[in-house]
Amino acid sequence: MDKKATKILMSTFWGGGGWKSPHAPFSGDDFEYAKSKGVMFDPLTISHDEIVERLHHMHQNPALKERVIAAFLHSLSTKKVYLRSALSSWALTRNMPLHTYGERPALHANTSACGDCNFLRLQSDKQYVDADLNVLNFERIKWSGVRHGWLLYCLMDLELLLQDYNDNSSNSTESNHISPYEVTEEDRTILAKMLEASQTGDPTDSARSLEKKWKDCVPSSKQERDSLLEIWAAAGILVPMDTPRKRKGGSGDFIFVATWQGDDGYHAENVLDYFGPYLPPSNL
Repeated sequence: MDKKATKILMSTFWGGGGWKSPHAPFSGDDFEYAKSKGVMFDPLTISHDEIVERLHHMHQNPALKERVIAAFLHSLSTKKVYLRSALSSWALTRNMPLHTYGERPALHANTSACGDCNFLRLQSDKQYVDADLNVLNFERIKWSGVRHGWLLYCLMDLELLLQDYNDNSSNSTESNHISPYEVTEEDRTILAKMLEASQTGDPTDSARSLEKKWKDCVPSSKQERDSLLEIWAAAGILVPMDTPRKRKGGSGDFIFVATWQGDDGYHAENVLDYFGPYLPPSNL
């Protein structure tokens, strides 16, 4: 990822006092440079049905899953946090049928009036007019995303991951089938520690409790760990079970992981599906 372009994007939305409030559409030499590097974008007008078609097309590639998983693991030691949320974007859309917005209306719309998106916990609109991808990519690069359940975010996230993969593959020995996302022993160790910390067995432990435990497992900020929790929950790794909840309503700091508690642990079948080849025998 081009460092100058990334700096332009970051300074557009973030300063010494935190969030800025820039006004789109963006213009100027800096914007044009960042846009030429695939880091910033013109406003996007696109329909729900077009997004679904593009996601469906991506999921036809059997190599997508391994690229997503390798990217996530590679990010743990390198702190390339923008590689992480593709795991949840892939998981949330992997079973999405090819459908139109009004094909199966949601009976009880929680996240979308589209029944298929609503069932998959995806927030979607029928039409997007001049949508700003820049703020979504800013959040992706700074914290590994915030709006993980947005259909538009999932599309942008996966397309940018594939672009990053292709860009880095062209600079590597792709002819020898070497992935640009090397998974090191350090990455494997971090993963094992995160999984071990998730198995607290204590029903009074909340997602916030796990975030604090992960501080000693993975080099990260609090905001990055919050995002990791959401990614794992959206991907079906941290799944609330049917046991009574100790915290009614869950945590307002989270969406997907809001009602998880320590005795839920992690979903062993999904962990094996995602990370099996990278786990030590004790975690299998």
